[in-house]
Amino acid sequence: MDDGEKKQVRDDFAEAVNMPPAAIEKFLDTEESKLVGQKKGGGESVGHASGRRIVEIKRTKQADLTDDDYAHMKKVVSYVRRHLAQGGPKDDAEHSDWRYSLMNWGHDPLKD
Repeated sequence: MDDGEKKQVRDDFAEAVNMPPAAIEKFLDTEESKLVGQKKGGGESVGHASGRRIVEIKRTKQADLTDDDYAHMKKVVSYVRRHLAQGGPKDDAEHSDWRYSLMNWGHDPLKD
């Protein structure tokens, strides 16, 4: 991946992840966070694990980001865009699994 592609991934990631690391960590500690998402083998959900990884990436200096970090950033952007395009529930989006799932991935759809 060349520098231009890396910049695009960072820009897309910054747009998709609209929650600061501390807010993501706080949300990951809630029951709402732990109840949503696909779980592999009955353990932690994919989104919950992704949220922990997002916090690490957001706290990593740009120069120290690895190819694996960039791959995860692209995965996050794809997930957020796909779920936003699906749209949330018409009633009570604030307390919906749709919102909670997105928040596991660092995006609060109710945040401006």
